[in-house]
Amino acid sequence: MKKRTLSFLFILTSFYSFAFEGMWIPSVLNAAFDDMKANGLKLSKEEIYSINNTSLKDGIVIFGGGCTGEMVSNEGLLFTNHHCGFDNIQYHSSIEHDYLKNGFWAMNRKEELACPGLTATFVIEMRDVTDEVLKGMIGVDEKDRPTKMRDLFNTISNKAKDENKCDGFVRGFNYNTQFFLVLTKTYTDVRLVGAPPSCIGKFGGDTDNWVWPRHTGDFSVFRIYANDKNEPAEYSATNKPFKPAHHFPISLKGVKEGDFTMVYGFPGRTEHLLTSAGVAYNHEQLAPMRIDFREKNLEVINAAMKSSDVLRIKYAAKQSSVANAYKKWQGQELGLNKFNAIQLKKDEEASWLEIAQKEKKEAEYSNLLTSINQLYKDYYAVNIASAAYAEFVFNGPEVFQLYQDFHEIADDEAKLKKGNLWEAKMKEFLETAKAFYKDYDLETDKKRFLAMAPMFEQFTKGAVHFEDVKLSREAAANRWFKGSMIADSAAFLGMIRSFSKDTAISMSSVSKKYAKRLGAEYLYVQALALNDYYKKTLVPSKKEFTTKHDLLMEQYVFLLEELRGKKEKWCDANSTLRLTYGKVEGSAPVDGMAYTPFTTGQGILDKNSTGNPDFEINDRLKMLLQNKEFGSYGVNGTLPVCFTGSNHTTGGNSGSPALNGNGEWIGINFDRTWESTMSDLYFNSEICRNVMADARYVLWVIDIYAGAGHLLKEMTIRR
Repeated sequence: MKKRTLSFLFILTSFYSFAFEGMWIPSVLNAAFDDMKANGLKLSKEEIYSINNTSLKDGIVIFGGGCTGEMVSNEGLLFTNHHCGFDNIQYHSSIEHDYLKNGFWAMNRKEELACPGLTATFVIEMRDVTDEVLKGMIGVDEKDRPTKMRDLFNTISNKAKDENKCDGFVRGFNYNTQFFLVLTKTYTDVRLVGAPPSCIGKFGGDTDNWVWPRHTGDFSVFRIYANDKNEPAEYSATNKPFKPAHHFPISLKGVKEGDFTMVYGFPGRTEHLLTSAGVAYNHEQLAPMRIDFREKNLEVINAAMKSSDVLRIKYAAKQSSVANAYKKWQGQELGLNKFNAIQLKKDEEASWLEIAQKEKKEAEYSNLLTSINQLYKDYYAVNIASAAYAEFVFNGPEVFQLYQDFHEIADDEAKLKKGNLWEAKMKEFLETAKAFYKDYDLETDKKRFLAMAPMFEQFTKGAVHFEDVKLSREAAANRWFKGSMIADSAAFLGMIRSFSKDTAISMSSVSKKYAKRLGAEYLYVQALALNDYYKKTLVPSKKEFTTKHDLLMEQYVFLLEELRGKKEKWCDANSTLRLTYGKVEGSAPVDGMAYTPFTTGQGILDKNSTGNPDFEINDRLKMLLQNKEFGSYGVNGTLPVCFTGSNHTTGGNSGSPALNGNGEWIGINFDRTWESTMSDLYFNSEICRNVMADARYVLWVIDIYAGAGHLLKEMTIRR
């Protein structure tokens, strides 16, 4: 009986929301708002989210498509994480201008650096359109559902876009049991203003990633530009700094343990509604495979980066991307093991079954759960092969992706020319190829291939096999890579230029010069074989699984809602605007260990003294910290650096503003503790903590360390 009581409590904590769990849609805060007020929120709902008046939402942006950023001045100044701006910092870096190592600060507007392709997107409105979508889906056959739903989404969003003169889309939440129209406006002239050196912005490196205590100044500074009407415009020297409807005042009053905090941003993905079979697949099969792939990948990349500054700069962004998820998944595995999350899910399902029995829904519940769980068994092979393909082709050796991209354009030649798109497409690909070579090393790519190919063959059962009957794998790889057209950048770029110069000439005729070479080239042929395997085998089967799974989960979630009664809930993250709240607090993740919620500059010096290269700092930072030159940012002889809170965050929340109860900026969210990484599948309020860089440290770095105090003059600072 005791076990059943605990199981039912688990249902209450996981499906309803408990303590500070939840990523709340800001336009429907009713269920969480009273609790937020009780814990220290001083604002009204309208001050947090409004479509008629200025609100906090008007200062939040999707930064670059995968992170969050926030406006901190009335002149377009934007804060995000250093790791979110990393690609753009690396893009502008070279041996002569090593902004990764030394940092970058524009001392005037003319020195700010344009970032091609970088965007900042504001949310204008989030509108619940659930009733409209569900009504439109009544009577639709199962086989027609995807097409009908897509058409409904387009109809609703196109009408709203025309009426509001903006962009927008409709997205399903919690397996299409709820739907929101999201209206947006995207700015495309975003420029790099400032970035601390890596010894601040990446202090701790892989050693400290996902770990507490943390001492990382993980922030960077950008500026949005607009036309003379304050509207989006492509880059132009005549553009003016964007004037946001809201920018966050910065509080330097500091935080203390127990203070209310909230994080506003665009969390990427959580899966708290998965069944026990879904958690088991992620925990026991998927994550271990991904970890193994990335370990092999990182061994090669890390060795290359240590070998020269040239390779360090070339592979910095790639290494960061691969390493981030690698360590996260390791922490997630530890947490799920510690709390026996699969058994907790099974207990939860047993408790729902008891409720279903009382409501005469036992057969419906049991059949749905059995069908969902069986689906994971039936599609295990294709799911694991799809994940292996993603690790090998999308995150591994880069030669295959470049060849595949080239081949796809070649295949579309007739269609592109018919639409007068050929020349533009080839010029676009030429720029892609140039960027590829800027950050590419053939020997490193070959070593990544050798490290990862055996694992790929294992998990795909040799669907695409790499061998040479006369040579060992290593000897064959030497010949394959050195003999590839990729190895000859002048030849490859020359071929692309010849295609883009004359729209009248066909690729097939121009490529006679190259056809024999490419057709006989092993890596090119294998790239096409990989592409064929992906498109003809993996994609259709994976799509089939996803369609069946999501439809069953839709029915399952609807049934759970019926069983629990109509109550507002938080929806799984899906890269839409969300608000999460909690308090400044530490944790005790393991027996005998208690984490305090604050770190200071002394910790930087202490870690530096260990000799670990991840804790190297430059002379200026060391001197300022040792001499306690903290300016007005110090507190009782210390410099606040980072703090933790019980806010429920995930990927995508990187760069989100950390706010106090008055809506003032108190820091910037950048990570979770290692024990918290399981929160995408299972949130435990006792140990799940997000990590934030303190506002005082951020401004100290800008003002005292970098000497860029002119930027602070734009900000609204409350001391």
